[in-house]
Amino acid sequence: MAAIITEQFRQHNAEQFFESFSEISLSKYFLFIGKSTPYTSNTSGGNDNSPPLPIDDVSTNFYNWDGMLGAKQITSSDIAYVIPRRNWSNGTVYDMYEHNISATNTATSGSTSLWESTFYFITSELKVYKVIDNNNGAAYNGTEPTTISSVPFSLGGYILQYMFTVSGSRAEKFLTNDFIPVETDSTISAAAVHGSIDAIKVAAGSGYTDGTYYSSINGDGTGGIVKIIVSGGSIASFGSGASNSEVYSVGNNYTYGTVDLTDVYSDTGLISATSIGTGTNGSVSPIISPKGGHGFNPFYELAAHFVMMAVKLEQAEGDDITVLNDFRQLGIVVDPYNFGTTTVATASTIRQSFAIKLAAAPITDFIVDEKITQSTTGAVGRVVEWDSGNNIIYYIQEKYSEYGIDSTGNYVAFSGANLIVGDTSTASGTPSSTSSENVTLSGGTVLTFSSGYLNPELEPDSGKIIYTENRRPITRASDQSENIKIIVEF
Repeated sequence: MAAIITEQFRQHNAEQFFESFSEISLSKYFLFIGKSTPYTSNTSGGNDNSPPLPIDDVSTNFYNWDGMLGAKQITSSDIAYVIPRRNWSNGTVYDMYEHNISATNTATSGSTSLWESTFYFITSELKVYKVIDNNNGAAYNGTEPTTISSVPFSLGGYILQYMFTVSGSRAEKFLTNDFIPVETDSTISAAAVHGSIDAIKVAAGSGYTDGTYYSSINGDGTGGIVKIIVSGGSIASFGSGASNSEVYSVGNNYTYGTVDLTDVYSDTGLISATSIGTGTNGSVSPIISPKGGHGFNPFYELAAHFVMMAVKLEQAEGDDITVLNDFRQLGIVVDPYNFGTTTVATASTIRQSFAIKLAAAPITDFIVDEKITQSTTGAVGRVVEWDSGNNIIYYIQEKYSEYGIDSTGNYVAFSGANLIVGDTSTASGTPSSTSSENVTLSGGTVLTFSSGYLNPELEPDSGKIIYTENRRPITRASDQSENIKIIVEF
């Protein structure tokens, strides 16, 4: 059975994903960062210069939670439909819009799909244009377009349709070297004509009678008329010059159309019938505009089946996300629970490391990434951050030997007023025994410790991790922000 995943199916899925960020009753998405400890061959595999490929299996999902450091909610203002970036450059050959690109009617570039062809570009002014006609596959030859006309116009030997301009704020957040955020220009959308014929494809043929002719566009629409110029016995190509055939009236409501070369007229009113001659192999084929007309729905017309999530981690994010250690993994978790509950988290930012408040300052400081142990219980962990001002150890327990499990393979939680020792620093301290103790951090966050201990804010292994990415170490700093962009293709 022959089948295909259509472009509309891809865009439908992209649309459902996009809309789920703005519907309050639906899912909550969080960008998380993790893996403060180096990649090693005897733990996660790979190394910091060559991170391991993410593995899509059950156990790895658990490991991702073990190394999670913090998370930030992805809101509706953090997402955008995007399309692959194609820059304007004079002398470049671009594809053109056609309604029937396929294996039997390839684009100029050879592409068998309109959606994968190069039929649009962005200029230095961040204006996006669709190529309505590419002058029989010639290179663009002219100045950079700046026109924002609602109807197609000619420049550089091409016929172009202005689509939209990327605004400054959206460019700053979503425009990259590889992707363009898609927007709708309300003026262009309102002026679009459903079922218009804005271009024709011409086969020149030979043996026709020179002259200028007009013919109606037959089909299910109305009002379409083409102007046909014959020179040297051949039908002149479609274009913008006086010697080119052209669309005289674009009409409307066409989903298919034909031009009958035996039914031509010498006037635009189609009253004075005439003959184009007895030539052969010539044809004029209308190019059907997309649903709604050119510019009506840029998301559909430009194949925006990509969604970008752009999240900015700003310094410590209210003390929730450490700036004193690096991270090697990022991902997206959907609908995680608040710790110890089955309630979906809604906080803007999340701290996911465990924390211990020591009763007194140690003689020496703990060191990030060093192993800490509690010999009384057998607990093992790794330091994420040491807050010397408040005597707080932030730590994680990854399910690797010497990282979160003991030499016999058992995981044990830190507990009680039992001595904790740093393996490298030799720093040591005993957790506070105060039953409930509030600590106000420099960013204003208040942490409430219970007998010296504080759990992470999310219930481990809750929700669904739908995306993971392993990277080389990314160093954080108290005066630094990270712009993280994730692109999902449907």
